[in-house]
Amino acid sequence: MSAFATASQPLIGAEGLTVNRPGTSEPVLRDVDFRIDPGEIVTVVGPNGSGKSSLIRALLGHMALAGGKVARRPSLRIGYVPQRVQIDTAIPMTVRRFLSLPRRVPDAAAAAALQRTGVPGLERRQLSQLSGGQFQRVLLARALLCEPHLLVLDEPTQGLDQPGIVAFYRLLEEVRRETGAAVLMVSHDLLVVMRSSDRVICLNGHVCCQGSPEDVSAAPEYRALFGTEGQDMLALYRHRHDHDHDQTGACLPGHGHDHGRDHHNHTPLRVQG
Repeated sequence: MSAFATASQPLIGAEGLTVNRPGTSEPVLRDVDFRIDPGEIVTVVGPNGSGKSSLIRALLGHMALAGGKVARRPSLRIGYVPQRVQIDTAIPMTVRRFLSLPRRVPDAAAAAALQRTGVPGLERRQLSQLSGGQFQRVLLARALLCEPHLLVLDEPTQGLDQPGIVAFYRLLEEVRRETGAAVLMVSHDLLVVMRSSDRVICLNGHVCCQGSPEDVSAAPEYRALFGTEGQDMLALYRHRHDHDHDQTGACLPGHGHDHGRDHHNHTPLRVQG
């Protein structure tokens, strides 16, 4: 069925999306149908080289299409958190200045965004002084400044420890609940992301399978890519979440933990492609 063949228009969607690897005629993605509706949290997973980041860039118009089409809802506002942000630490830059790139935002708006993402009062702090978790929250604050209908995040928890990953995704759930913004994520952190996702898309050059987290984790296509370990890790995460984090609050922001630094002596549980 067509990605657009419904009564309600998606925020953004694609039909037959094909993207070639840069400088070649070899497709990194082929015949991908995709849509995200208002308020959804959609997670894209897959091994390295499967085309996850290419899908994001194509949807945002940052990569040329070799085939297919992309459609966006008129006046769609997108807040984007890229996979990597190169900051020259030799150049002083405060958080306040960073939030005003490429165009200045009012002080009140900057302060409110930092408050919303759980890092108030960082305006005068140098970016080079931030922990990994603080920097990710500043990036999210910057993305929220345009009051987006859709938040797009490309592997936003790289470098965070397990409690930091859980706390960041809980924050995204709060943002979705309070603002109504849809969330589109690329991630390797399958066991964490799947708990908060309405829909999971498993990608490996094409859409292998998609659906609810439970459906995807049980799909033969998913198991062929990640093995039974992925399903076991998902179960392990849910056990730990129910018994460690929900009851103790250890992974919630504001409990005296610096989630950006790996000093909790936890081993991050990740599915690596």
